[in-house]
Amino acid sequence: MKTARRLDNLGTETAFRVAQAAADWKAKGNEVFPFHLGDLNFPLAPHIVEAMEQAIRDGKTGYCPGPGIPELREALADDIGSRRGMTIDPAEVVVTTGGKPVITKFLQAVMNPGEGVLYPNPGFPIYESQIEYFGGTALPYRYVPTSDGFAIDLDHLRASIDENTTAIIYNDLQNPISAESTPGEREAIAAIAQEFDLWVLSDEAYFEMRYRGKSQSIAALPGMRERTVILYTFSKKYAMTGSRLGCAVAPKEVAEAISLMNTNDESCTNQYVQWAGIAALRGPQGPVGQMLEVLRKRRDATCRLINEIPGMSAATPGSTFYVFPDVTEAMEAKGIATLADFSTEALHATGVSFCTREHFGSPQPGEDRSYIRLAYSGIDEAAITTGLGRLKEWIEA
Repeated sequence: MKTARRLDNLGTETAFRVAQAAADWKAKGNEVFPFHLGDLNFPLAPHIVEAMEQAIRDGKTGYCPGPGIPELREALADDIGSRRGMTIDPAEVVVTTGGKPVITKFLQAVMNPGEGVLYPNPGFPIYESQIEYFGGTALPYRYVPTSDGFAIDLDHLRASIDENTTAIIYNDLQNPISAESTPGEREAIAAIAQEFDLWVLSDEAYFEMRYRGKSQSIAALPGMRERTVILYTFSKKYAMTGSRLGCAVAPKEVAEAISLMNTNDESCTNQYVQWAGIAALRGPQGPVGQMLEVLRKRRDATCRLINEIPGMSAATPGSTFYVFPDVTEAMEAKGIATLADFSTEALHATGVSFCTREHFGSPQPGEDRSYIRLAYSGIDEAAITTGLGRLKEWIEA
């Protein structure tokens, strides 16, 4: 029996492969310091748990509308709009089972087979996977190092556009490199989208996972509302990764298409989790601030210790929960030629588990530095200190 040829184009979230290697190493009795997966080791806030349990007790366990229960769509429209300086109609909000389905459904709604979609590389690997799975042409655009992180190579991005390009995926506050656009860079992306009449998926998963400043949405810029779909998720801000709750905010014709896909794909999003989402949005926000303060301390510890390791360096990001250090000289000092070998040898020598640049897209022409990604969202500060201390000792040996 044969399977569909399109499966050959389906990639995966490669961090889970690293997680399996770490789990195998731990199963052999070794200590592991998990910097590899961007999950959060924070409990759900009590009022969110209570809302979910109350919804179950109230019998909110059956089918519900495909685009989401009206109460949640209204709450999302209010919250997302107020934080972005926009007025959003609840009809433009479609609830989804997490943020990731928004990527898939956006592409199905706006991309025909053979059309090109620009996406960030390094970037979330599901972008490329889904573009190719649905028959599109994946067009990577790159970043260049700066004194305080990374910036989009706008000339390279523009040069990648042709008559078949239909959309751009834009991830401000970016996974894996924690890059944050300047206002000028954001405006340049908006200008390119309008010049070439491109749809925009604005992945705003980390919109409120920040330690300084205030986030801005490209959708709020002049001329962008009618061509932009916002990806929103409860996973990061409210530590609801396993609850699988998110939404798309889209022009009505795209919102209607995504609603139809919901009905075809999963009927609806879990109803009692949606009531928990209302409690998250409408309820006390103190737990969010407390979590961010813990993450800030983890970030500071991670960056300080990384910059103390010979041959490794990283800027201190203002958002997300990732650090993307340059390890070029450290690899040379250890006589290690590839990032894959560096990751494996570091795990076996120190227990420190991490992803590398190669887990977030193939290196592009002109890249001559080696990077790894450390996620500090699921590892306590004491373990950060111990793990990175062992990594330092190994590098120095």
